[in-house]
Amino acid sequence: MALRVTPGMMNLQMLRNINNNLIRMDKNQNILSTGMKLNKPSDDPVGITYSLRYRSDLALNDQFQKNADAATSWLNNTDTALSQVNDIVQRANELLVQGINGTNPQEGLDAINVELKQIYEQLVNVGNSQIGDKYIFNGQLTDKPPYDPATANNQDTDTAGINYQFTEGGAPIQINVTGQDVFGASTDSDNLFAILKRVQADFSAGKQSAASGELDLLKSRLIKINEARSEIGAKTNRIDLISTRLDDMKQNLTDMQTKTEDADYAETIMKMKQDESVYQASLATSAKIVQTTLLDYLR
Repeated sequence: MALRVTPGMMNLQMLRNINNNLIRMDKNQNILSTGMKLNKPSDDPVGITYSLRYRSDLALNDQFQKNADAATSWLNNTDTALSQVNDIVQRANELLVQGINGTNPQEGLDAINVELKQIYEQLVNVGNSQIGDKYIFNGQLTDKPPYDPATANNQDTDTAGINYQFTEGGAPIQINVTGQDVFGASTDSDNLFAILKRVQADFSAGKQSAASGELDLLKSRLIKINEARSEIGAKTNRIDLISTRLDDMKQNLTDMQTKTEDADYAETIMKMKQDESVYQASLATSAKIVQTTLLDYLR
């Protein structure tokens, strides 16, 4: 039996079609106005899942990049401080060689001691170097100065490492060297501050031969300072590579996020024009379908 189509059914279908056309136009208009093809989860449930993942990965990548920037700044400041220590110790070595050559009168040794005292104080200042408000040579006790000028030769710094994470699940990298790595522990025979104190005492007493025994210890400490500087340089290069990789990853994630979320303007405009044409056609067709009413006969 054939289905009977009534005017009411035709009008209902007509209104449904017009409304569907308006919904499509509204969707494309919303995409054009926001520039996003994902404005609510129902727009693309699968795409929303990928979008949220990309946003999470980008946030994590940004944090790792901040870690890399902070680590690089710390390492650069440490390298600058170690360079200063190296230059100061080289000068102390020159003064020590000059003082033990056996030709200096006591007045000459006293003059050397004046400069050695300045060197000692300068090394204490470098040992208390800061980046911002953090002391770089006192392990994790970054809020406390590691050295006091009066007792630096008997002081030990905190030996805990400062570690930064640069990859999810990866091993952290220690970015700091401690004062004991650079200047020596209080019990080390080549503790830099202790060497300078002993040399000053020997020169004050005119014991040049006793001071000569400190020359090898000073060279031993200089080697350890340069080893610490080499380690800092290697870590700086490693973190530079990590930072470059993080930049590349950010670009890749941003590209994938853009493809998932951003609107294709050319395609959307074309669809918008098509929807407008379909909408105008539906209005024109509907005008022919609507039946003449009693009012039309009463005109």
